[in-house]
Amino acid sequence: MARIPLSVPHMGTAERALLLDAFDSNWIAPLGPHVDAFEREVAARLAMPHAAALSSGTAALHLALLLLDVEPGAEVIASTLTFAGTVNPIRYVGAQPVLLDSEPQSWNLDAALLADELDACARRGRLPAAVIAVDLYGQCPDYDAIRAACDRHRVPLIEDAAEALGATYHDRPAGSLGDLNILSFNGNKIITTSGGGMLLGANGDTIARARMLATQARDPAPWYQHSTIGYNYRLSNLLAAVGRGQLQVLEDRIQRRRAINRLYREALADVPGLSFQPEAPWGRSTFWLTVVLLDATAFGATPEQARVRLLEQDIEARPVWKPMHLQPVMAGARTRLTGVSDRLFRDGLCLPSGSTLSDADVLRVADAIRAARGVR
Repeated sequence: MARIPLSVPHMGTAERALLLDAFDSNWIAPLGPHVDAFEREVAARLAMPHAAALSSGTAALHLALLLLDVEPGAEVIASTLTFAGTVNPIRYVGAQPVLLDSEPQSWNLDAALLADELDACARRGRLPAAVIAVDLYGQCPDYDAIRAACDRHRVPLIEDAAEALGATYHDRPAGSLGDLNILSFNGNKIITTSGGGMLLGANGDTIARARMLATQARDPAPWYQHSTIGYNYRLSNLLAAVGRGQLQVLEDRIQRRRAINRLYREALADVPGLSFQPEAPWGRSTFWLTVVLLDATAFGATPEQARVRLLEQDIEARPVWKPMHLQPVMAGARTRLTGVSDRLFRDGLCLPSGSTLSDADVLRVADAIRAARGVR
């Protein structure tokens, strides 16, 4: 039987037509009209006035920290349950990550824990330079509570919506909920430019500075002159053309992933020891990935044993993100932990979720999950 991957690009005719248009125009790189249009179209969809198309979500986070003047030695609070791309940019600017745990309702940054940590920082006289909140697996955290805690102490909030384009929080779009907001268009995301990202914000001067920094910080002079250190972070015209085509079918891709999640829930509803990541009541998840928890005792196998059993049937599944406080590269980082992310990592398994999957593919995965029971 054919291999079932975790999440792969889902391309259509619009992407091909726009890519050929960019190719035929000879606007290959750098930049070009499709980059400008992609920025406008994404910004309009998220009701944000300004956007800069970049080479990756990680690049967008790096620039966000620079734009907020995060200095070496400063602290930046971030979710511990996330991909390394969220936290690595903190170290890029010489700052120190402070890793906070998740809450069980959405698996995202615990807003109560954040509020307590910010209060404690204020008492010590050392507030963080920024907070990075992650929209994990296509779902937003409780941004009203997070925003209230940040505003009380005047700490800037960055939204890492790399995994959540198309999600909502109280009818507001993911990617518009922070002071600065980032997206990713990596190959496994719900829509893709093969590699790419975007930085969005309300202040036009800030986003204009991001564009300048992302193009090697070239001064406005007839020769190449640089008064500050810059980066090669801009998106190419070819990739932006692909992104424009993908954006046209974003809602279709979301609906398909939500349908896949529903089918998994129906097919596995009676399996002992198996539960799903909940959808928080404050918004819509895209279910970028469908994630289950397996209680090893009740289910009869650990998530790793189940993953290996699926792999033997040519089905790709992956563990939940290993929390950053457990990563060797973040050893010594200050933490505020409750045990939630440790449990999610221990029990979690990400199932194939790409919008190219057929119902038969999903049911094949569900059957393989059932067959993995009792292998312990």
